[in-house]
Amino acid sequence: MAAGERPALPGAVLFACTMNSVRSPMAAAILRHLAGRRIYVASAGVRAGGSDAFAAAVMSEIGIDISGHKPHTLRELNDTSFDLIITLSPEAHHQALELTRTMAVDVEYWPTFDATLTIGQGSREQILQAYRQVRDALFARIKARFGFEGGPTI
Repeated sequence: MAAGERPALPGAVLFACTMNSVRSPMAAAILRHLAGRRIYVASAGVRAGGSDAFAAAVMSEIGIDISGHKPHTLRELNDTSFDLIITLSPEAHHQALELTRTMAVDVEYWPTFDATLTIGQGSREQILQAYRQVRDALFARIKARFGFEGGPTI
C-alpha cells in the first residue's frame, strides 16, 4: 500500500460485546459516523442488555446519537453475511469464533474495558469519564484500523 493510501474497506462489519449496551453500539455508531454508507455496520451481544444512558450521554457529547439503540443478541441477527466481526469482550470473541465454523468471516479481538463496572464506584462524573475513555479508545482504534486517520476527530 502506498503512503497515504487507505486500506480496502470491508463491505459489512459487526461489532460484538457481552450485552450490546455500551461497547458494541458505541463502536458501530462511530464506524457509521466515519464511513457513512460505504460500510454496512451492525452490533450485537452475547446476551441482550438494556439501553445505557451513560453511553448515550458520552456519544451525544461528540454529536453521535445512540439514544434509540435497542440491544439484541448475536442469535437475533437476521443477516450474518459479515466480512469482519470485531469482538470487544472475551465472551463475544468466543461466540464469534463459533460462528466461523459455519461462515467465512474474519474475526478480530479488541479487548475493551467494560465501563459499566464503574457504576456505583464513584461520582457521576467519574463514571462518565470511564465511558469517555472507552469511547475515545474505540474512536482512535476504528480510525486507525479502517484508514480514517485524516478524518474527524473527537
